[in-house]
Amino acid sequence: KKKRVLFFNASCNMGISRDNSSKRRKTGAKKSQYKKKRKFNLGRPAANTKIGDKRVRKVRVRGGNFKFRALRLDSGNFSWGSESVSRKSRILDVVYNATNNEMVRTKTLVKNSIIQIDATPFKNWYENQYTVVVGRKKKEVSEETSKPTETSESGRPKT
Repeated sequence: KKKRVLFFNASCNMGISRDNSSKRRKTGAKKSQYKKKRKFNLGRPAANTKIGDKRVRKVRVRGGNFKFRALRLDSGNFSWGSESVSRKSRILDVVYNATNNEMVRTKTLVKNSIIQIDATPFKNWYENQYTVVVGRKKKEVSEETSKPTETSESGRPKT
């Protein structure tokens, strides 16, 4: 009888790996394997956070600590850089993602994606800070300023 010998391929024994053993050298040559994958090199699948009612899961990590995976979010903390103001605001839509058009279609929230938010908290802050009414239509503003006033014969308003 022939003995069957099965070789254990260490590169396939764990799922997602964060080490650089699978990368190539500067010359383009493959790196030779000098050690097996370790548990501390283990990675996890992406959360692919969507827009919706808040849904967050706890994930146990190395050392017994916990990280929080956001599966769905409806709001976040956003900053207005030039004014140095941060406010909590609702997320409305994913507008653009340079990485992948599918992430825009599926409304996936990832780093560097451009999203549309509700501007009301920033608008309220701006109005309180600068005492300026923001967002009025030009017709409404012109109607308020063009109230009929009494004029003299010269066309100037009476005092």
